Amino acid sequence: MLEKKEAAEFSGEEVIAEFEELTRDAAAVQRETLRRILAENGGTEYLRRLGLAGRTDPDSFRACVPLATHADLEPYIARIADGDASAVLTAKPVTSISLSSGTTQGKRKYVPFNHELVKSTMQIYRTSYAFRNRAFPVEKGKALQFIYGSRQFTTKGGLTATTATTNVYRSEEFAATMRAIQSQCCSPDAVIFGPDFAQSLYCHLLCGLLFADEVRTVSATFAHSVVLAFQTFERVWEELCADIRAGALSPTRVTAPAVRQAVSALLAAPNPALADAVARKCAGLSNWYGVIPALFPNARYVHGIMTGSMEHYVKKLRHYAGGLPLVASEYGASEGWVGANVDPEAPPESAAFAVLPNIGYFEFIPLKTSEGRACADASYAEAEPVGLTEVAVGEHYEVVMTTFAASFGRLYRYRLGDVVQVAGFYNSTPKLKFVCRRNLMLSINIDKNSEQDLQLAVDSAAKILAEEKLEVVDYSSHADVSRDPGHYVVFWELNADAGDDVLQSCCDELDRSFADPGYVGSRKARAIGPLELRVLQRGTFQKVLRHYLAHGAAVSQFKSPRCVAPSNSGVLQILSGNAVKAFFSTAYDD
Repeated sequence: MLEKKEAAEFSGEEVIAEFEELTRDAAAVQRETLRRILAENGGTEYLRRLGLAGRTDPDSFRACVPLATHADLEPYIARIADGDASAVLTAKPVTSISLSSGTTQGKRKYVPFNHELVKSTMQIYRTSYAFRNRAFPVEKGKALQFIYGSRQFTTKGGLTATTATTNVYRSEEFAATMRAIQSQCCSPDAVIFGPDFAQSLYCHLLCGLLFADEVRTVSATFAHSVVLAFQTFERVWEELCADIRAGALSPTRVTAPAVRQAVSALLAAPNPALADAVARKCAGLSNWYGVIPALFPNARYVHGIMTGSMEHYVKKLRHYAGGLPLVASEYGASEGWVGANVDPEAPPESAAFAVLPNIGYFEFIPLKTSEGRACADASYAEAEPVGLTEVAVGEHYEVVMTTFAASFGRLYRYRLGDVVQVAGFYNSTPKLKFVCRRNLMLSINIDKNSEQDLQLAVDSAAKILAEEKLEVVDYSSHADVSRDPGHYVVFWELNADAGDDVLQSCCDELDRSFADPGYVGSRKARAIGPLELRVLQRGTFQKVLRHYLAHGAAVSQFKSPRCVAPSNSGVLQILSGNAVKAFFSTAYDD
């Protein structure tokens, strides 16, 4: 009854009005947010030892509390995971542990979690949805959501550990909010929390087809998951049609008992008319262009995280979406939420996110070299952090956050590691464009090439492939220093075979496209060897995905690692072991 009342009372215009009020004087909201965080948690061991002594003003906070990374907080988090129930980082009890994906650095991080995370998540979901629904009104219906839970385990101290997304998906508030914002999933919970990713994906597609006329939106946490879903659909659509025609689930595709039972209840009876309709639509497509609106004619848009490392998948997603709008969703990380997309009609490549000033206390470290150039690495003297409303349009910063309402276990002056550019302001709160992860880069000696630099190089070289009607399915890289001089290795998986001449041209273009002065100078001086392009067997990045899933990662959090460190030996072995061709650049040959 409460859920029905909540759904009926949701008003997007009221949510937007609240956001307008919050952002009118973001500086005042920030001061109050910090005051509440410190007033509630001043007695925690972490803050007591730093000598705040009950003070809650920004100046005292910055003077007493140092900037922190996850490594600084790891000993405290480990104590919590091992059962220390005292007020270590937060006054409120930690109810479970959230895990990061581990796809960025190759190592999963523990982050304390409690119920307040769900509240802040629902706040940002509602805010983003209100702006999306103003731009693309959605009538009552369902959402085809490619979302997946992950395995849980119990820490030494008895806390449940799983991904943050799984913790959220299991909450009562999530289901109620999804109903309220017309985003109720087509698939039953048994599919979302199924034990096998491939079976859950197959069932998500099947459930979507069963409710095809009711689907209003298509989404996933990351754009990669939507692309992967429809790449899978290309291979299994005939089997899906067979299941619908027979009114029975494939005994080989889906074996998990709970998943079979839940989906079989939806199949209910043979439906040859629907199977024939799906088959006709598939037969009428050209290279699967516009498959999403063809199958789901009442869908209004496709949304998910499409920035950063996900931007590579936007081109393929646009192909599948046909004329449907692509909408970038919220901006956040395992450690906390930052901003909502208040301009949903903007293309994903230019998406910017308005910071919610009451969701945390934010600071920003200016990132510039001595030459005034924006810099994502750590090899420079850092400027003092500035406040939320003190940032300048066009400038680059690293995000520092102090989390509000224990949403991610009270992280104080935590360096998120994200590089953002200020694209403008919404009232007095900044709109941030995600640029790249900081310190996630290719480097041999004085060269510094970021995740964004790699993406630009791949995009430039991919234009050569496009002339041959080929595309890069996925990519990664590695700085190989196993021999002298070291060199960059770029791994490509392609959608079809390419000629050696084409691939050699791509290799040369990749090498030329890294414009960092340190790299260019080192290449000319032979201090860095020729870039190596390794072409992988098709399906290699599926093996990378399965590697992470086998180690407990969730598909909902998976991001293909763009720069693989030597310590991430498992992924390096997969990539190197599946290389079928290798080319060395001649771009700097005399």
